[in-house]
Amino acid sequence: QAQLVESGGGLVQAGGSLRLSCAASGRTFSSYTMGWFRQAPGREREFVAAISFSGGTTHYADSVKGRFAISRDNAKNTVYLQMYSLKSEDTAVYYCAAELYGSTRTPPSEYDYWGQGTLVTVSS
Repeated sequence: QAQLVESGGGLVQAGGSLRLSCAASGRTFSSYTMGWFRQAPGREREFVAAISFSGGTTHYADSVKGRFAISRDNAKNTVYLQMYSLKSEDTAVYYCAAELYGSTRTPPSEYDYWGQGTLVTVSS
């Protein structure tokens, strides 16, 4: 069973940058497609980005395309979300999730494991 722990959230001004990390336990991290999702107050959880287990394929929500970059380091069992040009509408709790040999377009309901989330607040 994998455990996911996010870190790197915080308060940042609009236009600023932030990098989130998600550390996974277990020895099979390289078998999991990893995704980042977010949930703003009063809104449903939404997809942000995903990266295949090999790291060769990525997929982004239109709202973050060109501003966010997902990457992974399988040697460190960690997935990252680099966020640039942050906007107030990016304010949310960000979650990472893992799906065994999943697709980067897998819906959130099919992910196997979730982290506890890290809060990102963008001030305007």
